[in-house]
Amino acid sequence: MNLLKLHHQHNHYHSKFSSISGNSSPHSSFSAPRFIFFPTHKPTFFPLTLHCSLETFKQKNVRASTAKTQIWSDKEEENSEDSAEYEYLAPDGVVYKKTLRLVEGAMFAAVSGLAYLLSNSLAVENYFGCFFALPIVVSSMRWGVAAGRKTMVATVVLLFVLSGPVKALNYMLMHGLLGFTMGSLWRLRTSWGASIFLCAFARAVGALGYVILSSFLIGENILALITINIHASLSYILTSLGSPIVPSMNFIYTLFGTLLLINCAFFVSLLHLLYAIFLTKFGMKANLKLPRWLAIAI
Repeated sequence: MNLLKLHHQHNHYHSKFSSISGNSSPHSSFSAPRFIFFPTHKPTFFPLTLHCSLETFKQKNVRASTAKTQIWSDKEEENSEDSAEYEYLAPDGVVYKKTLRLVEGAMFAAVSGLAYLLSNSLAVENYFGCFFALPIVVSSMRWGVAAGRKTMVATVVLLFVLSGPVKALNYMLMHGLLGFTMGSLWRLRTSWGASIFLCAFARAVGALGYVILSSFLIGENILALITINIHASLSYILTSLGSPIVPSMNFIYTLFGTLLLINCAFFVSLLHLLYAIFLTKFGMKANLKLPRWLAIAI
């Protein structure tokens, strides 16, 4: 850059010198001396003065403080959102509990449905029939009456897909209604007397529904055949005893219903004992309302 400046100054002084010489000879331009002038004084630097008033300084401080507070509030919001997400995923969070309830209900439905399908296919239903209602009872005890109902419906739908509507209806009538009734009553901490009576009634209704469904499928009135055979047997016994009494059909129907309720009551009582022992071993004794003699024995 200095060389370019010197060259520019040389051309400038040369043009001035040539204009002053006028009509001199052409050789005079070559004989004229060329001088380079450098400045001898030092350049003066003027300090840059900043004229800032107190009000502008305060405004800048206020803007900086508001920016800092906004950044801090944004960070606090992000931290609160992260903490909320962690709370949702915590064992006591709402999302975690809903997910656990859904997963457990699906697992209970799959276990009960597959167990019923395999036992029915292998003809061992009479040996393992007492355990088919247990998953519905456990689901109701852990997550409420709605969870037990959903488990029963999911099991019926699974059996409907795997083996058709007949086995699905048979499971719902013989085991699903009983498990849902027992689980609901135990969840509400009902006494064992009322629970056994209501569960026996639900089992009897399911058994009658099973008989009616079987009668529709085979084209025979099985219920009428049962009552006719009971009437014939009772008439034969009274005749052999020398009694002239002939029982009516209304009496036969009443006797059939009473015997059915007694049979279901004995079965449900055994299920109460068995399920109480199982749930106690599973660590759910605090949720059970056991009789005093059974609590002492366990």
